[in-house]
Amino acid sequence: MFGFSRRRMKLGRLKVQLSDHAQGTRSPLRHPKRFSNSNAEGAAHGNDHSDDLDCQCPSAAPDVNGCTSGSCESWMPLSTAGDTPTPRFNHAAAVVGNKMVVVGGECGNGLMDDVQVLNFDQFSWTTASSKIYLSPTSLPLKIPACKGHSLVSWGKKALLIGGKTDPASAKVSVWAFDTETECWSLMEAKGDIPAARSGHTVVRANSALILFGGEDAKRRKLNDLHMFDLKSMTWLPLHCRGPGPSPRSNHVATAYDDRLLYIFGGSSKSKTLNDLYSLDFETMMWTRIKVRGFHPSPRTGCTGVLCGSKWYIVGGGSRKKRHVETLIFDVLKVEWSVAVASPPYSITTNKGFSLVLVQHKEKDLLVAFGGCKKELSNQVEVLRLEKHEYSSGRKTTQNRGPGKLLNQLNSAPPCPTDCVVRQNLASIIDEHGSSRRSMSESVLVNPNPASGNVSLRKQFNNEEESAYKLANSSDEDGSFIQFMEQRKPPETASITKTSSKITEERHCSPDSENISAHNSVIDKPPLDIEEIVFPETEGKSAVMSAASTIYHMYETKMAALMKKNGMLEGQLAVALAGREAAERNLSSALKSRQEMEKKLGDTVKEMELLKEKLAAVELAQEEANSLSNIVHSDNVRLEHDVAFLKAVLDDTQKELHSTRGVLANERARAFQLQVEVFHLKQRLQSLENRAPTPRKPFQV
Repeated sequence: MFGFSRRRMKLGRLKVQLSDHAQGTRSPLRHPKRFSNSNAEGAAHGNDHSDDLDCQCPSAAPDVNGCTSGSCESWMPLSTAGDTPTPRFNHAAAVVGNKMVVVGGECGNGLMDDVQVLNFDQFSWTTASSKIYLSPTSLPLKIPACKGHSLVSWGKKALLIGGKTDPASAKVSVWAFDTETECWSLMEAKGDIPAARSGHTVVRANSALILFGGEDAKRRKLNDLHMFDLKSMTWLPLHCRGPGPSPRSNHVATAYDDRLLYIFGGSSKSKTLNDLYSLDFETMMWTRIKVRGFHPSPRTGCTGVLCGSKWYIVGGGSRKKRHVETLIFDVLKVEWSVAVASPPYSITTNKGFSLVLVQHKEKDLLVAFGGCKKELSNQVEVLRLEKHEYSSGRKTTQNRGPGKLLNQLNSAPPCPTDCVVRQNLASIIDEHGSSRRSMSESVLVNPNPASGNVSLRKQFNNEEESAYKLANSSDEDGSFIQFMEQRKPPETASITKTSSKITEERHCSPDSENISAHNSVIDKPPLDIEEIVFPETEGKSAVMSAASTIYHMYETKMAALMKKNGMLEGQLAVALAGREAAERNLSSALKSRQEMEKKLGDTVKEMELLKEKLAAVELAQEEANSLSNIVHSDNVRLEHDVAFLKAVLDDTQKELHSTRGVLANERARAFQLQVEVFHLKQRLQSLENRAPTPRKPFQV
């Protein structure tokens, strides 16, 4: 009976601990009660936490861990040391190690191309001193001034992608800034390079950059999706299924678990958006997510970072107003909520500020920088987030195996044969006493038995064990008679002594007498000790009659218990047979499970091989596409060459035809000349044939 009460006490303590644990893991981020009174609320937040988070201390390393209330409910300015950067907006920032790298932006004098670094160990600003940038040809090169670009961390480097640059470019360029050497390098990109743009988003998933949307040089909104492989330096267009986001710019994007891409907000050609889309990289299917919880208002120019499974979206607005609330989208619950409302003087109400997630001394901080409202800003503000520890809250219970159950059954204390009557007597007393536990208590003590057969065997062993312990305890206290005297009233003490003497004679009698006595009383109905009425006389006859009556009663009880024992042994044999069958079934199930696990491992290996083959096929397809592009360009060039050669051939044929005519004329003229020469030769010959006769000299 005491075991049951202790069990209940333990269960009660367990419930209290579980309830305390459930209350202790409650999120510290509380929703603002009213947004209409955001100014007063932000001021109240700042006053309440001015002592908890003293971020404006003049030292070089301010204390950002002083918030003892569990979470900071307002954005607080952070005091920094070093060379304060020039106020700017429309810049980009990324965290590399313990540093925040800020690149470019726009100030009053135009676009900027500097690099500012905030070290979170000393909370000091430094300017990257290197002005020589390394190009692939080892020639001095300088990054262009830019705004509306994206900055993504990759190892110890910060990657700058796209943006509106000065001088302008036709394609998106990718630059890498090494935080150790403070040098830039231009990454030679291949493939289908997307057109230049600004106001786009770039997220990194493993070793690939995912670019979406933006605005091109002609101020046209885009909704194309591209991937840049950082290993092969190749751009690839991504083709998706389903209705995707409309063309937009100045939106926010994030990648969860390198598997899901989320797009929220932004501005289209005619309106400001507040829709949310997700893209599954496995199925390449766009899905529009329905609004649950808080309904976010349309906003553009907002910033966002992912912390665990919560996507924090800060700032933004429309053409009419800027929003002051910091939103949270829970990726697992698919639900919107509000973390905090910013005071009106916070830089998170500016446009064009940057937002990064920093892990400082095992604490998560949102760090905002810069922006522009009426004037440009170079202020830094932080919002501390409480780390949520996800624990199961409950311990796994190990099922008892067949070996443990067998050991527990075999470890039951044996019952010696010389204590049968004492055990039966103890069991009878235990039945009528208050120490016997009820069936409900036994169920509560062991709420998860292994099986029905095992619980039956355990119940029988428990009965024998309790009787055996009761008899032993009576022996250790002096005698069984003294034990009975303590539990019986004074008037029944003499009767108890007599029954104990008869019991001892019963132990000393031979087995044949026991068997005959058992056979003589086995058919008698059982008697109850409460039905026996003893006379108060002190004569021998009364004592002997009472003793004989108790003797017969105990004999009857012993016979019933032996009969019950036989029945329980039969049930135990059946239970053991069932247990053996269950063990055989369990062994066969374990074998089948091992076979299934082996098949599953083979299937996983085959899937990996198929994935490798698919990657090889995709690579071959890309190579084939590049080769087809090369062949197409070669064909076009050859067609131009053939057309040019045809034109040259036509001109040559015309010149040849005219040359043939001239040659025919020359041949005719030569023939005429030959004829004339022939005639001249004939005349000359005729003249030679007509030689004059010599004249005689004149004589006088």
